[in-house]
Amino acid sequence: MTSGTVIHWFRKGLRLHDNPALLAAIRAEDLTLRPVFILDPWFEENSKVGGNMWRFLVQSLEDLDESLRQLGTRLFVVRGKPNEVLEKLINEWDVKMMTWEIDTEPYSKERDAKIEKLAISKDVKVETFSSHTLYNPEQVVAKNKGETPLTYQKMLGILALLGPPSRPLDPPIKLEKESKIPSSDLDKSKYDVPSLSELNVKEEELFPCLYPGGEKEGLQRLDEQINMKRASWVRNFEKPKTSPNALSPATTVLSPHLRFGTVSARIFYWKLEDIYKGSKRSQPPVSLHGQLLWRDFFYTAGATVKNFDKMKGNPICKQIPWGDDKELLDAWAHARTGYPFIDAIMTQLRREGWIHHLARHAVACFLTRGDLWQSWESGKEVFEELLLDADWSLNAANWMWLSASSFFYQYFRCYSPIAFGKKTDPDGSYIRKYLPQLAKFPDKYIYQPWEAPLAVQKAAGCIIGTDYPRPIVDHSVVVKDNMGKMKKAYDAGKAADSGKKDISGKRKGEDDVSSNNDKKTKK
Repeated sequence: MTSGTVIHWFRKGLRLHDNPALLAAIRAEDLTLRPVFILDPWFEENSKVGGNMWRFLVQSLEDLDESLRQLGTRLFVVRGKPNEVLEKLINEWDVKMMTWEIDTEPYSKERDAKIEKLAISKDVKVETFSSHTLYNPEQVVAKNKGETPLTYQKMLGILALLGPPSRPLDPPIKLEKESKIPSSDLDKSKYDVPSLSELNVKEEELFPCLYPGGEKEGLQRLDEQINMKRASWVRNFEKPKTSPNALSPATTVLSPHLRFGTVSARIFYWKLEDIYKGSKRSQPPVSLHGQLLWRDFFYTAGATVKNFDKMKGNPICKQIPWGDDKELLDAWAHARTGYPFIDAIMTQLRREGWIHHLARHAVACFLTRGDLWQSWESGKEVFEELLLDADWSLNAANWMWLSASSFFYQYFRCYSPIAFGKKTDPDGSYIRKYLPQLAKFPDKYIYQPWEAPLAVQKAAGCIIGTDYPRPIVDHSVVVKDNMGKMKKAYDAGKAADSGKKDISGKRKGEDDVSSNNDKKTKK
């Protein structure tokens, strides 16, 4: 007979496999398990979440609820501020224990501290686990004598000392009889997964879903991408050599599942290791293992560097006097720059919620130091809204990197909005797919349609300046001006940086995309 409730609070780890916090809740003796997900209004009010991401979340929650029902329980989705709804549930359900996966983002850390304090005040046992990353960021920093590693190579050295990450845990197969909730609770509609309309998303305005959410979808994609039939591709993968403008993804597109935790980073890591075993393969930073380690590197920095998602008050970020022009930002965000390669990428992003990492490089450089001289923080917010895999730590780190504000300092190396795309797609098939108004332009003009004679434009059915915009800036001119601005900003910061440690590094790869299940128990 049960004598209370144990809550497992699902957050990013929306899965049954490799979920130590869930397993701890299941193992709690004589307690009824109630898995909970909280729709926190803070995220809707303080972060930009687009329709594609909401759809991915709803799909993931529906899949999780279905899996939990097969175990004899369900997902309880509750709405409201976490401290308020959890205090109510603690009293209503006679909660004796809570478990959750550690989240390292600033808001989450502050929120969790309050919830832990609330639980302790009500004599509720709390157990938390690190399982969203391969390694616990706190353990990485501790191994580095209390300092955040700020180069990828330094990170690799620390991880070599820590050893390989823990192997993933198996999902629960069944619940003990005493852990099952009463049958009457299985049908209470007030705890149902929200519809898109409840989240103010008009489903009819979304493009067809190319990358569905959910643990089942994620594990299926993992199996399709990482298997022995594709062993050669897996072993020889070098991310910088993949195509940013391929008509179908040239990488795994597992990053949205890693972001929502519908696929464990550890199961990904060890599945790769099984294929690598005994064979010659590419190495970090460009290998698939290397992509997962980039993720941990940026998570560790995000968890331990103050104001990591901002320029001001961020100790590792160059202070650069970026412009603030809403028209330029809107033109970039809504694919109206007049540069087909850039506009095609931003069109794909808005429609599908995913773009290749080198495509991200191109549009980020274009917005910041390359062409438009707008703040990386503004670009970060657009990505936060549109990307399925928009992850707080990774998004901020990548924007600092591409704007040469941190991690990478070779600001004079810029992506051309014309030449870069031609390398892998000389006939512009990618542009023709996402900008059909340009589809009939000859290959000669597809990247620079403004150079086409008027007769050619008329024959293509697209007049530049009327049917498609002229270039918003002259790249050949502004890139030189911006390099001068970057040099001036760097020179101005030398004195301020003179007492700081060098954190420069040359990047060759990035994420596509616990420490040993460190557990904290408090009562």
